[in-house]
Amino acid sequence: MKLYQSTLLSFILFSTGVQAEVQKSQWITSWSASPQKVWNKDFVFPTHIPEQISNQTIKQVSQISLGGEAVRLVFTNQYGEQPLYIDKTTVGLVKGQSLKLKSTYPVYFSGKLKAQILPGKQLISDPIHLSVPNHSQLMVNSFIQKPTTFKTFHWDAKQTSWIIAGNQTANLNVPTTAQTTTARLLLSAIEVKQKHKAHVVAVIGDSITDGATATLDANARWTDFLAKRLSPHQVAVINSGISGNRLLNDGMGDSALKRLKSEVFQYSGVKTLIVLVGINDISWPGTAFAPKQQIPSFEALTEGYQRVVKEAHKQGIQVIGATLLPFSGALPNTPLDNYYQPNKDELRQRINQWMRTSHTFDGVLDLDEGLKDPKHLDRLNPIYDSGDHLHPNDRGNQHMANLVHLDQMIKN
Repeated sequence: MKLYQSTLLSFILFSTGVQAEVQKSQWITSWSASPQKVWNKDFVFPTHIPEQISNQTIKQVSQISLGGEAVRLVFTNQYGEQPLYIDKTTVGLVKGQSLKLKSTYPVYFSGKLKAQILPGKQLISDPIHLSVPNHSQLMVNSFIQKPTTFKTFHWDAKQTSWIIAGNQTANLNVPTTAQTTTARLLLSAIEVKQKHKAHVVAVIGDSITDGATATLDANARWTDFLAKRLSPHQVAVINSGISGNRLLNDGMGDSALKRLKSEVFQYSGVKTLIVLVGINDISWPGTAFAPKQQIPSFEALTEGYQRVVKEAHKQGIQVIGATLLPFSGALPNTPLDNYYQPNKDELRQRINQWMRTSHTFDGVLDLDEGLKDPKHLDRLNPIYDSGDHLHPNDRGNQHMANLVHLDQMIKN
């Protein structure tokens, strides 16, 4: 299948009061965590964040995909209703499994240590002259003095973060008494400055991409494994997965269609988009998540995918469509044990066949074919099944990455 190719358009990213043009030949996004609106207490899942942070330091570890000779941090207040104030931020390279830092580097914003992020905006730091190898782990420490209620987060990071009393931005260790969370606050992306030409593959999706059943703190999402394959070719991989995400409708985050403009197209250097979303559109209706919603029609879903491709092509981005994984028996012994229904699977298979034959996408990643059980075609292969019959395990995530055709990712 011939790949769509064109020149990537320049984007303009805005920080509070400062407009910074991103030179695509230099700065690329090497890591991301998709912003979500913090939901109400009555939602089925807890937020895993405090109601308020005050005189505390947030310590977060992120593993970048492609390294560089300098770093910039991107903070977000996308769903905030009030300005966010950060009193001090530092960053350092994590050494080994002990999560100890050799040293920390101060992070400035327009030459100042203190930062303000306006409601609905993001803020990009000044360049930090820290050389980072491929797949480095960075620890970002942000001190919040003023009592702050967060309205924006990333719920399922599959990475432990710490909330510690006082200004701990210079602390090279993580105190054993620190409060932990697996949600992310503030930090939404990390950019690196490249010496050589490089570009980015963004993967937009749901919990399968977010890494719902990947091993905690092991960087075992399928995008992490894909990053290892692509970094020798000067290609970064960023994860735009949100657990519960849908193509057409909002859920545990804005719909994938909305997130293209508000998120994916804002990242620096994206030239390829992999789309793995739609199973929640098909399977949420009738469950505890969406008891009164109707299953979208085949026509509505295919029109949604076509809109994704059209919008991406306007930005000079090629689009790879990923078929939806088998899910028979999904989520047993949970309030969502009716997530799978035969009529839902019929629609999934119809969508997959359309992806393979319609030539809508610039390429197709056939995950359904690669991960299905040869003896039960509507089920995940047991060797790739995490146990909930919906999400792959670490081995399955590795296999998903192995199924990606490298020429589709690097032929730009």
